[in-house]
Amino acid sequence: MSSWRFLLCLGLTSLTARADLRFTLGPGAPAAGFTSVNPATLYTPARGYGFEPGGAIQQVARGGFCTSDRPFFFSVDLPEGDYRVKLSLGDPAGAAHTVVKAESRRLVLLPVDTPPGEVATATFLVHLRTPQIPGGTTVRLKPREVGALHWDQRLTLEFNGVRPCLVALEITPAPDAITVFIAGDSTVTDQQLEPYAAWGQMLPAFFGPTVAIANHAESGESIRSFVGERRLDKVLSMIKPGDYLFLQFGHNDQKAGPDHLDAATGYKDYVRRYVADARAKGAHPVLVTSMERRNFDAEGKHIVPSLEGYPQAIREVGFELGVPVVDLNARSIPFYEALGPEEAKRAFVHFPAGSFPGQTAALADDTHFSAYGAFELAKCVVEEIKLRVPDLAAHLRPGLPPYDPAHPGRFADWHLPTDPPKPVVKPEGS
Repeated sequence: MSSWRFLLCLGLTSLTARADLRFTLGPGAPAAGFTSVNPATLYTPARGYGFEPGGAIQQVARGGFCTSDRPFFFSVDLPEGDYRVKLSLGDPAGAAHTVVKAESRRLVLLPVDTPPGEVATATFLVHLRTPQIPGGTTVRLKPREVGALHWDQRLTLEFNGVRPCLVALEITPAPDAITVFIAGDSTVTDQQLEPYAAWGQMLPAFFGPTVAIANHAESGESIRSFVGERRLDKVLSMIKPGDYLFLQFGHNDQKAGPDHLDAATGYKDYVRRYVADARAKGAHPVLVTSMERRNFDAEGKHIVPSLEGYPQAIREVGFELGVPVVDLNARSIPFYEALGPEEAKRAFVHFPAGSFPGQTAALADDTHFSAYGAFELAKCVVEEIKLRVPDLAAHLRPGLPPYDPAHPGRFADWHLPTDPPKPVVKPEGS
C-alpha cells in the first residue's frame, strides 16, 4: 500500500500529513515517484484514484499522454483542505486545447492552448470540503447537494476542450494557501448543471497558485438561512488567520417569508455578525453588493433597480466597520446596459427548449446566469478586488487586462465548452 493511501486509511485529515500524489499518463515505466495510470485505471474506493467512467479516453504513446473527444474526469480520495495541482498539458506532435474544471464545474484555469511539440505546465489550487463540522454537527445539505462533487471526499478534475491532452498530474497539500471563502446564494454558487453558472465558480481561474477559492455559497440561501443551516459554522471551522470571507446576499433576503430581513435593520445586523466572526478568526471580511437582474425600463435603455435597499445596506455597513466593499451591483448595471435588452439575454439563462439534454421547456430566467454572464461578472469582481483589496489582488494571475463593464467581452468571441449531458433543472430560488 502506498504511503499516501496508508495515511488516508488511518483517517488523517490534517494537511500537515504528506499526501503528495504524482501520476503519469503515458505507457511504459513511470519516472521515480510517479504512479502510472491508463484508460483502464478506473476510480474505485479501494484504489482511491482513477478515471471516472464514460470518458472514451485514449492513451497516446507518442509523448505519453491521454486524450479524448469528449470530457473526461479523474478523481482522487483526499481529506478536506486546500491542494496545489500541477498539470502537464500538450502533445509533442499535435495542437492541444484543454479546459480544466474542478469539483462542480469550477473553472480553475483559463483555456490552455499548446502548439505542436509543446508541453505546458499549469498550477492552481483547489479547496475540498465535507459536510462534517468539528464537534459532531454537520451542514444541513439540501437534497440536491447530497452526493455533489463539491461535498464528497475526493478531488475530481474535469478535462474538456477541443482536444484536451493530459501528460502528468501532481497533487500536493497546500497548508500555506490563502483561502477565499465565499458565502452567498445561487448567483455565486458552484452551479452543478448546465446551462446555469455563477461568478464564484469562475473566480478561481483568475488567481495564481497561492490562493484557493472556497465557494460555500448555495442556491436559495439568505444571510439568515446560511447561519441556520450551519454553513457559516462550517466556514468558521476551516478559516484561518490571513484568509478572506467574501459575503454576498440580498436576492433571497428581500423575498417574503421566514428568511426575510429588513435591509436597514435585521439584514445589517447579520452582516455585522459575519464581519465580527471573520475578524475573530483573524480573517479579512469583504462585502459584495448583489448584482442586478435583467430588468430594463420601457425604452430598453436603463436597468431599473430591483434589489431595494440591500446593496446600499452593504455599502453602509462597509463604511461603518471599515470593510472593503466589492460593488458588483454598480458594475453589473453598465454591463447589462452595454449589451441591451436582447443581447443581455445571452448573459442570463435564456435558451429555447431542447438546447440541452432533458430540457423540455424554454428557459427565460432574468436572475441566473449563463457561463458567459458568470464569467463577465467574475471579471467585474476581479476589477473591484484590484481597487478595494490590494493585498489579495497581488495574488491574481499576472497579465490580466483591465476590464470595463461598459465595454464587455463580446458573446461572439466567447467560448467555454459545455459539460457532459445531465438533466437540466432550475435552481431552487436564488
